[in-house]
Amino acid sequence: MSEERSEAAQLGRERDLGKVYDTELIKRLWPFMRPYRGWIGLNFALIPPRAVLELMPALVVGAALNYLTEGVTTTEVGWMAPFVVPRLGLGPLAWMFGLVFAISIVTLIMDWLRAFTMISLGQRTVRDVRRTLFDHVQRLPMRFFDRYPVGRLVTRLTNDLEHLAEMFSAGVIAMVADVFVMVVILTMLFAIDPRLALAALALVPVLGIAAAIFRYKVREAYREVRVKIARLNAHLQETISGMKVVQLFARERRNFEDFRRENASHRDSWLRSIRYDALLFSTVDLATNLTRALIFWYGAEMMGLGGITLGTIYVFSDYMSRFFRPLMDLSAKYSVMQSSMASAERVFQLLDEPREPEGREAATTGETKAVAEPDGCEVEFDGVTFAYGAETVLRDVSFRVRPGERVAIVGHTGSGKTTTLKLLARLYELQEGSIRVDGRDIRDIPKPELRRRMAFVLQDVFLFDGDLRYNIVLGRDVADEVVDEAARATHVDDLIERLPNGWAHKVSERGVNFSTGQRQLLSFARALAREPQLLLLDEATSSVDTETEALIQDALRHLMEGKTSIVVAHRLSTIKDVDRIYVFHHGAICEHGTHDELLDRRGVYWRLYQLQYAQQETAA
Repeated sequence: MSEERSEAAQLGRERDLGKVYDTELIKRLWPFMRPYRGWIGLNFALIPPRAVLELMPALVVGAALNYLTEGVTTTEVGWMAPFVVPRLGLGPLAWMFGLVFAISIVTLIMDWLRAFTMISLGQRTVRDVRRTLFDHVQRLPMRFFDRYPVGRLVTRLTNDLEHLAEMFSAGVIAMVADVFVMVVILTMLFAIDPRLALAALALVPVLGIAAAIFRYKVREAYREVRVKIARLNAHLQETISGMKVVQLFARERRNFEDFRRENASHRDSWLRSIRYDALLFSTVDLATNLTRALIFWYGAEMMGLGGITLGTIYVFSDYMSRFFRPLMDLSAKYSVMQSSMASAERVFQLLDEPREPEGREAATTGETKAVAEPDGCEVEFDGVTFAYGAETVLRDVSFRVRPGERVAIVGHTGSGKTTTLKLLARLYELQEGSIRVDGRDIRDIPKPELRRRMAFVLQDVFLFDGDLRYNIVLGRDVADEVVDEAARATHVDDLIERLPNGWAHKVSERGVNFSTGQRQLLSFARALAREPQLLLLDEATSSVDTETEALIQDALRHLMEGKTSIVVAHRLSTIKDVDRIYVFHHGAICEHGTHDELLDRRGVYWRLYQLQYAQQETAA
């Protein structure tokens, strides 16, 4: 029942999206299209001549039929005059054949030019939108990523933008061209013979009503398809991301059944949309055949009275086939436009997500930049309070770290340790209080400038696809001697010597071909190669073995040397030698001091220490 309610709600949201044409969305899309407005103008300019070229072959063939069957001359039928007059010494039939061939070649070239320019316009516009969207996503705050699934983001940057590209190849201009051709056809029919034109259009009102009904049905079907494919993609992403848990808990059969159900539901939705498409196509095809029969029947009666010729009947039959043709792919073009508008709306909704402020330059705030100390920088928290939604994580936190000082933060899980570092790095914005680096509020420092001065070592190390050197320098221009020294100081050089390709060794996705400890050492080398003034370490040794921990301890000493360091640690053995320890409890600092001072107080730190090491020391 909950799944049905969720699907109904999602269908309701889809109904609010995807108008066939939304002026506001086109206005927002125009800045991306403006550099290519010449191509747009060219395509609109090609519509009239292309429509004329499409109608000319029928006139030529009709003239040829009249010439063959009745010997009609230019003086008898004025509209055929350009096609029956011999040219360049050729006979009438040879001239007509050559004319049809020439028209076909020109039409082919024009169609190629129109298709090439429109598809190129679509791809270039989508490229610019994707570039803007990707840059925007990179600069969104962490709060956004906490609530926005990765799969939906990937869909916005891929599927939705591809749907947007389809609007250019089979969208607005194609629909305008179809309407223009239909108007020209009607004009020509009434100009040739108004009586036969009225007879030929007898079924058009009925077909228009049927097309409107089918359009509504198709629209509903395509909405349901979009909801079902979203559910299917979500299930796939969740299963693949959690494959380790799926296999360890033997959920393969259950997951397969869930997937089979979602897949069948998606198939049924597609079949429903295809059924409506096929029904519309068949209806239009039936109307076309009935209209042709009506033209031949009524035209034959008029021929018996000497009112029209066989060529005229052929022209009417050909033109009505061309008149109904746009109606056959009406549902396809309708769904393309609706899907494109829905995709554009979702893309612009993402672009409307507010970025958090980058930081104000000192010149605009009237401040003077403090000169960073050579051995680090000063950090000061002043009355910092922070909450994730309704849950308050930090309460009136205040402390100061002097240049070059090594400080540790410890506490129970959920006490706000990691949040403290994230606020300092401006992954989240302050809500109350202030944080100052060298006397400047971090909100007044542009994020790139702030983060250039620091290195953040996470517990869960992320390695990128590439070689080892790339994962240390991360695309920056760093001298080889700096990288080599960072590798030596963090024991990464020993790892590189054991690898067959050395620095060029390939890193698999997420670094799965390296152990947890090896990834941690690589993250230390990455931080050291950055040459930061401020070092932030978030539980960097909580998931490694004893032997690797010894290497990490030595690497940490090199890493923290000459830098202001703030370390969040679960393993208290890694922080015995720091200058000061702050103990967090329920989001507030409950005590601080050196390792020995805090043990003498027998408070929260002493209890944490007893839990970790008292039994080990007794056993030893």
